[in-house]
Amino acid sequence: MKKDLGSKGELFPQSVFIVGSYREDGTPNAMNVAWGGECTRNQIAINIGDHQTTDNILAKGAFTVAPADAAHVVEADYFGIATGRKVNKADASKLTFVKSEHVDAPVIEEFPLTMECKVVAVQDWDGEKRFIGEIVNTRVDGEILDEEGRVDFAKFQPIVYDSTRRIYRVVGDVVGGAWDAGKALM
Repeated sequence: MKKDLGSKGELFPQSVFIVGSYREDGTPNAMNVAWGGECTRNQIAINIGDHQTTDNILAKGAFTVAPADAAHVVEADYFGIATGRKVNKADASKLTFVKSEHVDAPVIEEFPLTMECKVVAVQDWDGEKRFIGEIVNTRVDGEILDEEGRVDFAKFQPIVYDSTRRIYRVVGDVVGGAWDAGKALM
């Protein structure tokens, strides 16, 4: 028997994005954002409320997005529970923040994949902002690439957020081929 849960969303998985930005004084910041995703092959949307990161992105017109991986779940969670308005998250995390060569935002070296984005649109949504960023460059560690130069998510081990249980999970097993599994019904 099915049961009504009301108006709350129950989508899974939600990517765990670490969004990097600079304060106006140049201090690097990072925030854990689970409300976002690809809009097109070269654009990302992130939805955030009233945070230091919001102010930073509005001021600089740029941000970076690093999908969090299992090896950095502690740091990723910290970036979501600490506030950049009260602490310097870059210093506290002990991670390596370097300036992007392509946008005015930091790259965190320890995360294996980072997309460097320039803001192309800002939308207001009930007191929150939706930033649309054009990916101008993607940096990736060679260790997570396969023989053909594609990201191998089994090596990468990105984490996702399970909002119903408030836990992080690792992306799992392959269950079928896209544009292939459905051929059984053709």
